[in-house]
Amino acid sequence: MPELPEVESARAVLARSALNRTIADVDDTDTYECRPHAPGEIRKALLGRSLTAAHRRGKTMWCDTSDDGPALGIHLGMSGRIFVTRPGSDDETDADEGGDYARPAQPGAAEPKSEWYRFTLTFDDGGTARLFDKRRLGRVRLDPDIDALGPDASEIGVAEFRDVVGRGTAPIKARLLDQAVLAGIGNLLADEVLWQAAIDPRARAWEVPADQLTTLHRELRRGIRSAIKKGGVHTGEIIPFRKADAHCPRCGAEMRRATVGGRTTWWCSREQG
Repeated sequence: MPELPEVESARAVLARSALNRTIADVDDTDTYECRPHAPGEIRKALLGRSLTAAHRRGKTMWCDTSDDGPALGIHLGMSGRIFVTRPGSDDETDADEGGDYARPAQPGAAEPKSEWYRFTLTFDDGGTARLFDKRRLGRVRLDPDIDALGPDASEIGVAEFRDVVGRGTAPIKARLLDQAVLAGIGNLLADEVLWQAAIDPRARAWEVPADQLTTLHRELRRGIRSAIKKGGVHTGEIIPFRKADAHCPRCGAEMRRATVGGRTTWWCSREQG
Protein backbone atom coordinates (compact mmCIF):
# COMPACT_ATOMS: atom_id res chain seq x y z
CA MET A 1 0.00 0.00 0.00
CA PRO A 2 1.15 3.58 -0.30
CA GLU A 3 3.60 4.37 2.46
CA LEU A 4 4.62 7.73 3.88
CA PRO A 5 6.51 8.95 0.77
CA GLU A 6 3.60 8.18 -1.57
CA VAL A 7 1.08 9.81 0.75
CA GLU A 8 3.34 12.83 1.06
CA SER A 9 3.34 13.16 -2.73
CA ALA A 10 -0.49 13.19 -2.67
CA ARG A 11 -0.54 15.75 0.15
CA ALA A 12 1.86 17.94 -1.81
CA VAL A 13 -0.46 17.82 -4.83
CA LEU A 14 -3.38 19.02 -2.72
CA ALA A 15 -1.25 21.73 -1.12
CA ARG A 16 0.12 22.85 -4.48
CA SER A 17 -2.99 22.69 -6.65
CA ALA A 18 -6.24 22.36 -4.67
CA LEU A 19 -6.14 25.01 -1.96
CA ASN A 20 -8.25 28.18 -1.93
CA ARG A 21 -10.54 27.03 -4.73
CA THR A 22 -14.24 27.24 -3.87
CA ILE A 23 -16.02 23.89 -3.83
CA ALA A 24 -19.08 24.01 -6.10
CA ASP A 25 -20.01 20.32 -6.04
CA VAL A 26 -19.03 17.08 -4.34
CA ASP A 27 -19.53 13.49 -5.52
CA ASP A 28 -19.65 11.46 -2.32
CA THR A 29 -21.99 8.75 -3.60
CA ASP A 30 -19.60 5.83 -3.11
CA THR A 31 -21.04 4.52 0.14
CA TYR A 32 -18.08 2.20 0.83
CA GLU A 33 -15.33 4.76 0.27
CA CYS A 34 -17.22 7.45 2.19
CA ARG A 35 -18.48 5.31 5.06
CA PRO A 36 -19.87 5.97 7.63
CA HIS A 37 -21.25 9.06 5.92
CA ALA A 38 -24.49 8.79 3.96
CA PRO A 39 -24.46 10.06 0.36
CA GLY A 40 -24.74 13.83 0.42
CA GLU A 41 -23.44 14.28 3.96
CA ILE A 42 -19.90 15.22 2.95
CA ARG A 43 -21.28 17.28 0.07
CA LYS A 44 -23.49 19.30 2.41
CA ALA A 45 -20.59 19.96 4.77
CA LEU A 46 -18.19 21.16 2.05
CA LEU A 47 -20.28 23.11 -0.48
CA GLY A 48 -19.17 26.72 -0.70
CA ARG A 49 -16.05 26.12 1.34
CA SER A 50 -12.47 25.77 0.17
CA LEU A 51 -9.53 23.67 1.26
CA THR A 52 -7.12 25.89 3.18
CA ALA A 53 -4.25 23.58 4.20
CA ALA A 54 -3.15 20.00 3.57
CA HIS A 55 -1.64 17.92 6.38
CA ARG A 56 -0.25 14.43 6.86
CA ARG A 57 0.76 12.18 9.72
CA GLY A 58 2.19 8.89 8.59
CA LYS A 59 -0.12 7.46 5.92
CA THR A 60 -3.09 9.64 6.92
CA MET A 61 -3.76 13.01 5.31
CA TRP A 62 -6.43 15.61 5.82
CA CYS A 63 -7.32 19.10 4.69
CA ASP A 64 -8.58 22.05 6.72
CA THR A 65 -11.58 23.83 5.24
CA SER A 66 -12.61 27.47 5.32
CA ASP A 67 -15.01 29.15 7.74
CA ASP A 68 -14.25 26.68 10.54
CA GLY A 69 -15.55 23.81 8.45
CA PRO A 70 -14.79 20.15 9.12
CA ALA A 71 -11.49 18.58 8.21
CA LEU A 72 -11.63 16.43 5.08
CA GLY A 73 -9.74 13.18 5.67
CA ILE A 74 -8.47 11.14 2.73
CA HIS A 75 -6.80 7.74 3.01
CA LEU A 76 -5.34 6.26 -0.18
CA GLY A 77 -5.94 2.62 0.79
CA MET A 78 -3.78 0.15 -1.15
CA SER A 79 -3.25 2.00 -4.41
CA GLY A 80 -5.04 5.35 -4.41
CA ARG A 81 -3.96 8.43 -6.32
CA ILE A 82 -5.01 12.06 -6.19
CA PHE A 83 -5.63 14.00 -9.42
CA VAL A 84 -6.17 17.78 -9.40
CA THR A 85 -6.98 19.50 -12.68
CA ARG A 86 -6.42 23.11 -13.60
CA PRO A 87 -9.17 25.75 -13.68
CA GLY A 88 -11.52 25.11 -16.58
CA SER A 89 -10.08 21.66 -17.28
CA ASP A 90 -11.25 18.11 -16.64
CA ASP A 91 -8.30 16.58 -18.52
CA GLU A 92 -6.78 13.96 -16.21
CA THR A 93 -3.79 13.53 -18.55
CA ASP A 94 -2.75 17.09 -17.72
CA ALA A 95 -3.55 16.93 -13.99
CA ASP A 96 -1.26 17.39 -11.04
CA GLU A 97 -1.13 13.91 -9.51
CA GLY A 98 0.39 12.00 -6.62
CA GLY A 99 -0.06 9.00 -4.40
CA ASP A 100 0.72 5.36 -5.12
CA TYR A 101 3.33 5.33 -7.86
CA ALA A 102 2.01 5.11 -11.42
CA ARG A 103 2.82 1.74 -12.97
CA PRO A 104 3.29 1.43 -16.75
CA ALA A 105 0.18 0.11 -18.46
CA GLN A 106 0.52 -3.55 -19.38
CA PRO A 107 -0.26 -4.69 -22.96
CA GLY A 108 -3.95 -5.40 -23.24
CA ALA A 109 -4.77 -3.71 -19.92
CA ALA A 110 -8.22 -2.21 -19.64
CA GLU A 111 -8.63 1.55 -19.78
CA PRO A 112 -9.36 3.22 -16.42
CA LYS A 113 -13.07 3.19 -15.67
CA SER A 114 -14.96 6.28 -14.55
CA GLU A 115 -16.25 4.45 -11.47
CA TRP A 116 -12.68 4.06 -10.23
CA TYR A 117 -12.85 7.75 -9.32
CA ARG A 118 -14.40 7.24 -5.89
CA PHE A 119 -14.65 10.84 -4.67
CA THR A 120 -14.64 14.17 -6.51
CA LEU A 121 -14.54 17.81 -5.54
CA THR A 122 -15.59 20.14 -8.35
CA PHE A 123 -14.40 23.71 -7.98
CA ASP A 124 -16.27 26.78 -9.16
CA ASP A 125 -13.43 27.45 -11.62
CA GLY A 126 -14.27 24.22 -13.48
CA GLY A 127 -11.38 22.11 -12.20
CA THR A 128 -11.60 19.04 -9.99
CA ALA A 129 -9.78 17.14 -7.24
CA ARG A 130 -10.43 13.40 -7.45
CA LEU A 131 -9.51 10.24 -5.60
CA PHE A 132 -8.71 7.42 -8.03
CA ASP A 133 -8.91 4.07 -6.27
CA LYS A 134 -9.27 1.01 -8.50
CA ARG A 135 -9.22 -1.42 -5.56
CA ARG A 136 -11.76 0.61 -3.56
CA LEU A 137 -9.82 0.36 -0.31
CA GLY A 138 -9.40 4.07 0.37
CA ARG A 139 -11.45 6.14 2.74
CA VAL A 140 -12.92 9.65 2.76
CA ARG A 141 -14.38 10.98 5.99
CA LEU A 142 -14.99 14.19 7.87
CA ASP A 143 -12.90 15.03 10.92
CA PRO A 144 -10.76 11.87 10.91
CA ASP A 145 -9.41 10.70 14.26
CA ILE A 146 -5.61 10.69 14.28
CA ASP A 147 -5.10 10.40 18.03
CA ALA A 148 -4.24 6.69 17.81
CA LEU A 149 -1.28 7.37 15.50
CA GLY A 150 2.26 7.58 16.78
CA PRO A 151 4.66 10.37 15.81
CA ASP A 152 5.35 10.86 12.13
CA ALA A 153 8.29 8.79 10.92
CA SER A 154 9.77 11.71 8.99
CA GLU A 155 9.71 14.09 11.94
CA ILE A 156 10.56 12.06 15.04
CA GLY A 157 13.84 12.94 16.75
CA VAL A 158 16.51 10.37 17.45
CA ALA A 159 16.04 10.28 21.24
CA GLU A 160 12.28 9.71 20.98
CA PHE A 161 12.84 7.18 18.18
CA ARG A 162 15.20 5.12 20.35
CA ASP A 163 12.73 5.28 23.21
CA VAL A 164 9.58 4.19 21.37
CA VAL A 165 11.05 1.79 18.80
CA GLY A 166 13.65 0.09 21.00
CA ARG A 167 11.11 -1.06 23.54
CA GLY A 168 9.41 -4.42 24.15
CA THR A 169 9.90 -7.99 23.03
CA ALA A 170 8.39 -7.70 19.55
CA PRO A 171 10.76 -7.97 16.56
CA ILE A 172 12.25 -4.64 15.59
CA LYS A 173 10.47 -4.77 12.22
CA ALA A 174 7.12 -5.24 13.95
CA ARG A 175 7.82 -2.12 16.03
CA LEU A 176 8.55 -0.14 12.87
CA LEU A 177 5.29 -1.31 11.29
CA ASP A 178 3.13 -0.50 14.32
CA GLN A 179 1.37 2.74 13.39
CA ALA A 180 0.62 3.48 17.04
CA VAL A 181 4.37 3.44 17.70
CA LEU A 182 5.54 5.26 14.58
CA ALA A 183 3.25 6.48 11.80
CA GLY A 184 4.10 6.03 8.13
CA ILE A 185 6.36 3.00 7.72
CA GLY A 186 5.13 0.11 5.60
CA ASN A 187 6.61 -3.21 4.60
CA LEU A 188 8.97 -2.08 1.83
CA LEU A 189 10.36 0.91 3.68
CA ALA A 190 10.94 -1.21 6.79
CA ASP A 191 12.95 -3.79 4.83
CA GLU A 192 14.91 -1.04 3.10
CA VAL A 193 15.97 0.85 6.22
CA LEU A 194 16.73 -2.29 8.25
CA TRP A 195 18.97 -3.47 5.40
CA GLN A 196 20.66 -0.08 5.14
CA ALA A 197 21.32 -0.19 8.90
CA ALA A 198 22.38 -3.87 8.77
CA ILE A 199 19.91 -4.87 11.49
CA ASP A 200 18.24 -8.27 11.66
CA PRO A 201 14.47 -7.63 11.28
CA ARG A 202 13.80 -10.53 13.66
CA ALA A 203 15.84 -9.05 16.53
CA ARG A 204 13.83 -8.25 19.64
CA ALA A 205 13.42 -4.48 19.90
CA TRP A 206 14.85 -4.18 23.42
CA GLU A 207 17.96 -6.12 22.37
CA VAL A 208 18.95 -3.69 19.60
CA PRO A 209 21.77 -1.48 20.95
CA ALA A 210 21.26 2.26 21.18
CA ASP A 211 23.96 2.97 18.59
CA GLN A 212 22.23 0.69 16.07
CA LEU A 213 18.90 2.43 16.78
CA THR A 214 20.64 5.74 16.09
CA THR A 215 21.88 4.35 12.78
CA LEU A 216 18.39 3.05 11.99
CA HIS A 217 16.90 6.49 12.66
CA ARG A 218 19.42 8.07 10.31
CA GLU A 219 18.71 5.53 7.57
CA LEU A 220 14.96 5.99 8.03
CA ARG A 221 15.21 9.73 7.52
CA ARG A 222 17.50 9.19 4.54
CA GLY A 223 15.23 6.50 3.07
CA ILE A 224 12.14 8.68 3.33
CA ARG A 225 13.86 11.63 1.66
CA SER A 226 15.15 9.42 -1.13
CA ALA A 227 11.76 7.79 -1.75
CA ILE A 228 10.00 11.16 -1.91
CA LYS A 229 12.59 12.48 -4.34
CA LYS A 230 12.61 9.37 -6.57
CA GLY A 231 8.87 8.68 -6.62
CA GLY A 232 8.11 6.02 -4.02
CA VAL A 233 9.40 3.32 -1.72
CA HIS A 234 9.75 0.92 -4.66
CA THR A 235 12.91 2.86 -5.60
CA GLY A 236 14.78 1.61 -2.51
CA GLU A 237 18.12 -0.06 -3.11
CA ILE A 238 17.18 -3.47 -1.69
CA ILE A 239 13.66 -3.65 -3.16
CA PRO A 240 14.64 -5.35 -6.49
CA PHE A 241 16.41 -8.07 -4.49
CA ARG A 242 13.39 -9.07 -2.39
CA LYS A 243 12.86 -12.28 -4.36
CA ALA A 244 13.91 -15.91 -4.54
CA ASP A 245 17.51 -16.64 -5.61
CA ALA A 246 18.49 -12.99 -5.17
CA HIS A 247 21.71 -11.88 -3.50
CA CYS A 248 22.54 -8.86 -1.41
CA PRO A 249 23.77 -6.06 -3.70
CA ARG A 250 26.23 -4.94 -1.02
CA CYS A 251 28.02 -8.15 -0.07
CA GLY A 252 26.70 -10.82 -2.45
CA ALA A 253 25.25 -13.09 0.24
CA GLU A 254 21.96 -14.89 -0.28
CA MET A 255 18.78 -13.03 0.56
CA ARG A 256 16.55 -14.73 3.14
CA ARG A 257 12.77 -14.65 3.49
CA ALA A 258 10.36 -15.15 6.42
CA THR A 259 7.24 -13.64 7.93
CA VAL A 260 7.99 -10.99 10.56
CA GLY A 261 5.29 -8.89 12.16
CA GLY A 262 2.77 -10.59 9.91
CA ARG A 263 4.50 -9.37 6.75
CA THR A 264 6.76 -10.99 4.17
CA THR A 265 10.29 -9.92 5.05
CA TRP A 266 13.62 -10.13 3.20
CA TRP A 267 17.08 -9.59 4.62
CA CYS A 268 20.75 -10.29 3.92
CA SER A 269 21.81 -13.64 5.38
CA ARG A 270 25.32 -12.34 6.16
CA GLU A 271 24.99 -8.72 7.20
CA GLN A 272 21.67 -8.99 9.01
CA GLY A 273 22.14 -12.32 10.78
